[in-house]
Amino acid sequence: MRAIRGATTVETNRAAEIYAATKEVFETILQENNLSDPENLVSVIITVTEDLTAAFPARAIREMDGFELVPVMGMQEINVPGAPEKCIRLMVQTNLESALKDIRHVYLNGAKRLRPDLAVKGEDTP
Repeated sequence: MRAIRGATTVETNRAAEIYAATKEVFETILQENNLSDPENLVSVIITVTEDLTAAFPARAIREMDGFELVPVMGMQEINVPGAPEKCIRLMVQTNLESALKDIRHVYLNGAKRLRPDLAVKGEDTP
């Protein structure tokens, strides 16, 4: 069993933007780790910063075809000075048997600065 981290930020506290960003980071986690079968997911924990109140990001995952029954829980992130604002973080627990070093964590937009040591390196990643 492995956990995969992911995070992203949004520009505004709007439901449509929160859903789209959550879906994007979740789908990227799945793609980067070759997870296509929801049966391989144990659960997903989502946290948001206190400035995101327009929507429950878990809804974005629950509305994806095949993922309706995956247990998803949302919580509020602790408010730490200097932390990224309007940030959505995911912890995806899976039944992967990969080595820890082979897990591909995903950080998008302003969340890239959270864990550049773990993030998948892309053209626009520092």
